Amino acid sequence: MTEENQDKVFQTKKTNLFIILGGIFLTNAILAEIIGVKIFSGETTLGLNAANWTFFGDYVLDFNLTAGAVIWPVVFLTTDIINEYFGKKGVRKISFITAGLIAYSFIVISLVTELPPAPFWLEVNAVGPSGAPFDIDYAFNTIFRQGLGIIIGSLVAFLLGQLLDVFVFQKLRKITGSKMIWLRATGSTLVSQFIDSFVVLGIAFYVFGNWSIEQIIAVGIINYIYKFGVAILLTPLLYLGHGLIDRYLGKDLAARMTAEASRDTSFI
Repeated sequence: MTEENQDKVFQTKKTNLFIILGGIFLTNAILAEIIGVKIFSGETTLGLNAANWTFFGDYVLDFNLTAGAVIWPVVFLTTDIINEYFGKKGVRKISFITAGLIAYSFIVISLVTELPPAPFWLEVNAVGPSGAPFDIDYAFNTIFRQGLGIIIGSLVAFLLGQLLDVFVFQKLRKITGSKMIWLRATGSTLVSQFIDSFVVLGIAFYVFGNWSIEQIIAVGIINYIYKFGVAILLTPLLYLGHGLIDRYLGKDLAARMTAEASRDTSFI
């Protein structure tokens, strides 16, 4: 194969890889924001008793998490893989695109919730499964609408977390080289999500809400414990992802991409 053909193959595989990883990243980030309005019990899901942890003597907390937390780890994992093969330019590009699309999603949702409901739609859904009266338009608006503080907090925390993640990842990469993928991936996630856990709560419920600093810290600790545990559990999947990508790219192309990413000369 000529050098020109090799370069074409390289660019094609590189573009395809970024599209696939970017699609996974975008889909899960947007879905996590939309489904995040549901709060579920982690203990009940696992068949355990409530933790009933007490913080600062006043706040009794259980492992109650947003539904978005279920798929946010996929975003963490994808961030680290994009960072490995496309460097900080790749992570920054997909992060800003995603933030823009999340904002667009919230705008569309806020507009459609203002549309007047069709009378027949209200009538055919006027009774719930138990026979009690049911207002489907109210339920729709309640589920999909999020307060301005939550939206702003989510976007700021998302961007700050992503930019911090790529910064720590690259710093660790300079120390570890091509070895110890688990260290730079897990380390960058733990640092970035520590900030993310408290920023979103601080903006949404302290700046725009009425929570106290103590309550922000207490709830933030619960969220971070979950993210800490998941980041560790995802390590095998990280190596699996790397293995599949290296097989798709081939040894030489994979080495070229990771080398370019480490020098910050990768481009998409």
